[in-house]
Amino acid sequence: MNVGLEIRNLSVDYGANNVIHELSLHVQPGELVALIGANGAGKTTLLRTLSGLVTPSIGEILWNGNSMRDCLPETLVRRGIVHVGEGKSVIGELTVAENLALGGIWRRDKNDVAMAKNECLEMFPILGQRLKQRADTLSGGERQMLAISRALISRPQLLLLDEPSLGLAPKIINEIFETIRHLSEHNGMTVLLVEQNAMSALKIADRGFVLNLGAIVASGTPAELTANSELRAAYLGI
Repeated sequence: MNVGLEIRNLSVDYGANNVIHELSLHVQPGELVALIGANGAGKTTLLRTLSGLVTPSIGEILWNGNSMRDCLPETLVRRGIVHVGEGKSVIGELTVAENLALGGIWRRDKNDVAMAKNECLEMFPILGQRLKQRADTLSGGERQMLAISRALISRPQLLLLDEPSLGLAPKIINEIFETIRHLSEHNGMTVLLVEQNAMSALKIADRGFVLNLGAIVASGTPAELTANSELRAAYLGI
């Protein structure tokens, strides 16, 4: 049986626009893979397709050999596939504590939900000081910590992260990226990371894929990608 995430000949159309074109890739269990590319490359659309928010035109999506196509987002969450969207993954009207509680809403093991919550508060102590505050009163960095924590409380097998560094201070970016790397290494969680800050993403990734106009134009280890002078100039900003 195939394990991990496998995408075969995936295409996604928005009206007459082909946003993703016959894309194929394989992510091994426990692997942290960075998706990098310019705005409009199709990175966010790919994550939204994987999480059931967008329906592909053609192609297959498999997680541990089971099809993810045409599944509702809540079905995928129950199967351990969690998407943290770009800046929109917390509910502003709810408190920090209420947002965190949503992470365990589908889980039956409430003792482990409580344990997962405590682990997140240890990783991001500032959230423990904000439990009674509404999420829309938090800073951008705190909201991102909350979004990631809520996802982690669900104990995901596959975490889809879209631009976790967007608009954050360098210190907060480093903390979040260190947490992502730790979770992949020590919890065996598979991570697909979409990130505009290409070099920061490659520093923690096992492999990277470069997207351009909905297609993969390069892939390899961080060392291989950064050694390519054309890729460095076109996509890595160095």
